[in-house]
Amino acid sequence: MGVVSDNVGTHGLARIALEPLESRPAVTDRPTVGGGPAVSARRESIFRRSLLAADLAALVLALALVVSSSPQLRIGWSWLLALPAMATAAKLLGLYDRDEALIRKTTLEEAPRLFQLATLSTLAVWLADRPLLDGSLRRSAALLLWGLLTVLLTALRALARASALRLAPVERCLFIGDLDSERRIRAKLADGDKSRASIVAHLELHESGPWSTDAFSAERLAEIRMLAQTLDVHRAIVAPGRTEEADILDLMCALGAVGVRVSVLPRLLEVMGSAVEFEDLHGEQILGLRRFELTRSTWLIKRAFDLAIASLGLLAISPLMIAIAIAIKLDSRGPVFFRQLRVGHDGKRFSIFKFRTMVGDAEALKASLAQRNEAQDGLFKIAEDPRVTRVGRLLRKSCLDELPQLFNVLSGEMSLVGPRPLVVDEDMRLEGRHRRRLQLLPGMTGNWQILGPARVPLRQMAMIDYLYAGNWSLWTDVKILLRTASHVLARKGL
Repeated sequence: MGVVSDNVGTHGLARIALEPLESRPAVTDRPTVGGGPAVSARRESIFRRSLLAADLAALVLALALVVSSSPQLRIGWSWLLALPAMATAAKLLGLYDRDEALIRKTTLEEAPRLFQLATLSTLAVWLADRPLLDGSLRRSAALLLWGLLTVLLTALRALARASALRLAPVERCLFIGDLDSERRIRAKLADGDKSRASIVAHLELHESGPWSTDAFSAERLAEIRMLAQTLDVHRAIVAPGRTEEADILDLMCALGAVGVRVSVLPRLLEVMGSAVEFEDLHGEQILGLRRFELTRSTWLIKRAFDLAIASLGLLAISPLMIAIAIAIKLDSRGPVFFRQLRVGHDGKRFSIFKFRTMVGDAEALKASLAQRNEAQDGLFKIAEDPRVTRVGRLLRKSCLDELPQLFNVLSGEMSLVGPRPLVVDEDMRLEGRHRRRLQLLPGMTGNWQILGPARVPLRQMAMIDYLYAGNWSLWTDVKILLRTASHVLARKGL
């Protein structure tokens, strides 16, 4: 095995090889002061305490708002008993232990469990209303408490994680696996806004010389312990490749023995995503695959959701759309809307609607700008496109040019969330399993849009869409819509 490390300092990145095991100094069982395990414990403590404070603040604030809106209720000292009870319930739901296993700390993923916590807490307060609130909690007040707890738990936890990320030290990661995987994960970490981690060392597993069964002898364990202490490693990210399962298990145990957290990149799930059900068949773990398509009932639920949100959205923003149309007409000659042929469900072609953001002869100028194309694998995108008008530049930066696609959603040609609708020449580049993305209606937004289509090659985008189809749920659509809104409000541009 070979090891290289990245020492980050004022002089940039320097790659160094570790010395042979025999020439290295001896190490002890006790971690160095301020070393990886100690820093990991401090990081986890910061997140746990921040989340605990957020949960208790949410309960206090929700109760205060309910009591202030209900004159018949009064709050006494006995309500303090609700604080440890709620913290215990959150602990039992795993809401304080989740972050230590994750590199990217997110709140939306735990929203279903936060809803459970809000439900249990509201039920407990309702059943014990007289000793806690010195009065009877009416149905309307209970519903208010339920809603407030759900919203406040989610919002305050998001704020707590954002604060903890700034307070906690950077998580230093040791990557164990092939170079291509290391580069991919390094890029993801550099581009992430919910993670504060960096790869400081790379341990390569050579296919020609896999781990032997005695790889984690006392000497090898001492080597890994010294590596963790010397480089102040907090987490190991393992890409097993073809390495034997038993050897990888030994590796994980050895890393855990020196206080290093472990994350694994399983090859199988790169293809299937989370579209699996784990089954214990009398001690044998089996993965059951879900179908990579929507059932009729599931499709009806998704369609009903699209119609409801699109209809309400158009009613709410119709004054804004009229104002945008007037601004476009005043800024440049040409139609208000831009139509473009795209490939949709089952390969059927349709015209997508957008507010026009370019000059009238933009398509004719495309060939002359080909050398400035910043996208990859057949896509066309220029950051500072000279064809964009003044109003168009504002519309693109705020993503308001996409609003007319709500008409495509109402007509059944698109969905709110789904695969990116490709133009014809882009679609012709996709073959084989990548074309299964066409089993779903194309979407106004999706995981591809949050990542930024200029940074995602076409085939990788097709894989993202393919996994979306296999892992669909209504909650997945809601999360993507919320993340899209956050992305747009952050003015990242797409």
